[in-house]
Amino acid sequence: MSNEREPIDWSSLIRKEDWLVVWMAFIILILATAGLITGIPSVGSWSSNITDSLSVGDLPGMVVLGLGILVLTSLGVFLKKDDLPSYWKGYPVIFVMAVVSFVISKQSTIKYYGLSYVLWALLMGLIISNIIGLPDWLKGAIKTELYIKIGLVLLGAEILFPTIVQGGLVSVAQSLCAVIVTWYFAYWLARKVGLSQSFASIMASAVSICGVSAAIAAGGAIKGDKKEISFTISMVLLTSIVMLVAQPLIARSLNLPSAVAGAWIGGTIDTTGAVGAAGALYDDTAMTAAAIVKLAQNVLIGIAAFALAVYWSLRVDRVEGEKPSLMDIWFRFPKFIVGFVAASLVFSFILSPSLGAAAVSSTLGLTKSLRGWFFCLSFVGIGLETKFSELMKVGGTKAAGVYIAAQLVNIVLVYFLAWIFFGGIFFPVPL
Repeated sequence: MSNEREPIDWSSLIRKEDWLVVWMAFIILILATAGLITGIPSVGSWSSNITDSLSVGDLPGMVVLGLGILVLTSLGVFLKKDDLPSYWKGYPVIFVMAVVSFVISKQSTIKYYGLSYVLWALLMGLIISNIIGLPDWLKGAIKTELYIKIGLVLLGAEILFPTIVQGGLVSVAQSLCAVIVTWYFAYWLARKVGLSQSFASIMASAVSICGVSAAIAAGGAIKGDKKEISFTISMVLLTSIVMLVAQPLIARSLNLPSAVAGAWIGGTIDTTGAVGAAGALYDDTAMTAAAIVKLAQNVLIGIAAFALAVYWSLRVDRVEGEKPSLMDIWFRFPKFIVGFVAASLVFSFILSPSLGAAAVSSTLGLTKSLRGWFFCLSFVGIGLETKFSELMKVGGTKAAGVYIAAQLVNIVLVYFLAWIFFGGIFFPVPL
């Protein structure tokens, strides 16, 4: 067997989606840091009059936002050599669906219960794909992975290590304990009932770490089946809705201290929006504790993706008789995770000390808003690409049962961990 390896294809830096999303996300981060992005149009809250959310005067700003995202992503579509005219033809519809998702999520009652834009984007896409039917001319505009990966790199910039340390290392300790136990239980149970290694890994990452983002990152690390990722995301959203309403009520019935309630909520609910809403339903202290724990969990996304990429290269995809090299692992590793980690390090240790906390906070306010738009566009795409019949073939009741069982174990485990780390018994409460 020859030990010669093919030369490195440097064109992948501007041709492969995993690299392109890093460059596009960093273009956004650089423009925002330099002050060239000064504001992001937003959708306002409303109760009964929908024009309170988005008036005629707001439309020019929305058009500029949509065009800005279109110009940036068109660069990626062009460099990937995808069909650019087809992308342009369907993109306006995808963007309008994202705007509608935000408008629905801002209705006062819906907002109170934390039913975020992610849910409505997914539902609208599902309605079109499963009831109306997906038109061919729209298919070229569905760039789900492109959008979600740009959003994940932008999310990395929001993971500020000084903020985590300030919030207390107990949040990291709680997250580590919960993630390790829940991940292995979920993976073991999934394999026990016959789910594939990839499906088990994606589901275990989602239920133990932070839901949607972890499912996408894990799926990218192991080149997972899109249907397995979509099924897992659907389970994340469904269980988050139930837990958002139930957990604050249970915490109140148990008369939990605010910090314990927040740490319990933050360590179990798998979507960031639902975590904030559930914490707020309890009180402000619980909301803060929930946010701290969820932030600590988000740090583990990159670590989990790296570990899975290495394991898959060394064990699962290994060719008999060959020993994978570091380059093999590197080629498999999802490069958007490199961007995620790089963004976190740059904002934590370079920009925060040099520009100051206030300037960085202002910049991240802009990029966080843009991240929301990219996530929303991606979930519109997930809905449009998903058929209920295909989801049931992929997972069905067996996979749903695994996810629910793992989530129940996680809920019980984190309840006790929240008392240990946030109850003030063994450690000072970090709030």
